Amino acid sequence: MTTSLLGSLAEIVGPAHCLGGTDRAPFVVDGRTPCGVVLPSSADEVARVVTTAAAAGVPVIPWGGGTQMSRGTPPPDGALVVALRRLNRVVEYEPGDLTATVEAGMTIEALQATLGTRGQWFPLDPPMPEAATLGGVLASNAAGPRRHGYGTARDLVIGLRVVAADGQLVRAGGKVVKNVAGYDLVKLYIGSHGTLGILVDVTLKLRPRPEAEGACWATFTSLAAAAAAAAALAGSELGPVVLTLLDERAAATGARGSALPAAGGPALLAAFDGLGRTVAWQGDEAARRLRAAGARTVDWLEPAGVARALEVVREPRRLVANPVALATASVLPRQVGPYIEAAHATARAAGFEAAAIAHAGHGIVTLLLTPGETPRPAVVTAGVLAEWRAAARAHEGHLVVEWAPLGVREVCPVWDPPGAGLALMKGLKARLDPQGVLNPGRFVGGI
Repeated sequence: MTTSLLGSLAEIVGPAHCLGGTDRAPFVVDGRTPCGVVLPSSADEVARVVTTAAAAGVPVIPWGGGTQMSRGTPPPDGALVVALRRLNRVVEYEPGDLTATVEAGMTIEALQATLGTRGQWFPLDPPMPEAATLGGVLASNAAGPRRHGYGTARDLVIGLRVVAADGQLVRAGGKVVKNVAGYDLVKLYIGSHGTLGILVDVTLKLRPRPEAEGACWATFTSLAAAAAAAAALAGSELGPVVLTLLDERAAATGARGSALPAAGGPALLAAFDGLGRTVAWQGDEAARRLRAAGARTVDWLEPAGVARALEVVREPRRLVANPVALATASVLPRQVGPYIEAAHATARAAGFEAAAIAHAGHGIVTLLLTPGETPRPAVVTAGVLAEWRAAARAHEGHLVVEWAPLGVREVCPVWDPPGAGLALMKGLKARLDPQGVLNPGRFVGGI
């Protein structure tokens, strides 16, 4: 069947864009090898590919830049990967309306470069923008440190088109900012991890590039003091676009690798953008308040320094060598400091070390677990993650295992135990993908 299926798919996308040999190696996830990889060049080709795979009973794995493929339970073996990197064009760009329709395979870096020629940008800064595609970012609802000021993809996307499980092209939203009619299906598809449809193009709400930007890099003697200062700025009229807390280890390695002022303790990054005079006032006032809150040092970063600092907090996995696990917890903002302290204590008790970065205004904490002096078995790693999850739930939050070896994830599941909403989610999946064609089993509750 595989040979026959690949032959049919090659007729759709062209033989050069249908991979069935060793060239599938970059698309292996957790040891699961796809039966083939196709690279369509249009929404119509995506639709025909999905229709063909569904008729053959072969599940389909959407693939953007691959930057989020470590998240989720392992894909089924022998599935078909539909890689969208050839869908990388700007379909329509209206600078006067601050909107653009872009194909889902365009990388975030390429998108920003295109918009930058007109002094505009898409204010979403997910990790690895050079590889992350727009479709993959939206499917995983990935975001970066600027989410404090600009929100996430659900706040910035006004329309999209998806290929449904039956191969039909479905449009949600529109091409104008004021879309209020009917159900808001845009938010349904964003963050659905490709389980409800394959994104093929997206209409975005853009912003003018700010005239100026700057940031305060403040260091503290304790995590509690840094967290309290973050909470004070988060609730103030200063309006930082970035408010990121780094524990001592993250701050030290981040500063060392990016020519930032030495930390020597926890650090807080508060960034501002907008008109030059406004940013200057925000910086001065933020520095004054940070010193009053107990900051040991406060350094003002000019644009080059801001760019380096933002790269540090956008790419937490690069902060430590050879992490054994990466998890993201969401807790109430006021619980960020206590939660990180508890996570450190859990890691130390099990013979590990930990580092943490938090979007303090939203209570989103990224935790990296690294080995101590003595290697620990997978079951011990899983135990630490399970305790981190229990602590997050005790702090009215939840935890997702972003990355860990398969043996660890088999003991400690990627997702929190499903809540009361699982029945609704399964109902939507059954309605939109009754055969279970799209990314089956990878999302919450085995969806």
